[in-house]
Amino acid sequence: MREVGFEVVSVAHSANGVRDEVVIQIALQQNYILLTEDKDFGEWVFAHHVQDLSVLFLRYSFHEFRDIAQTLVHLLKTQTLERPFYTTITTKKIRIRKL
Repeated sequence: MREVGFEVVSVAHSANGVRDEVVIQIALQQNYILLTEDKDFGEWVFAHHVQDLSVLFLRYSFHEFRDIAQTLVHLLKTQTLERPFYTTITTKKIRIRKL
């Protein structure tokens, strides 16, 4: 993502091991979009009703990494995503849910 000009803050590099609640709090305070491979954030949005969190959830297998990266970059460069949203991205489909 950085290579194509997006600003990225990595939890794995800056706050590895923090709980999901902390990641959510940081994303909300900084107005970040949460990019994740962890389906638990869907539970936070839909079951625990976390408000105002925008999530890009990537679902792919290891051999699809290049394709999912291209799909993500294409989405972000061509779509205006109205926040908050929960978006599931696969190599074959993008499902955008406005929250």
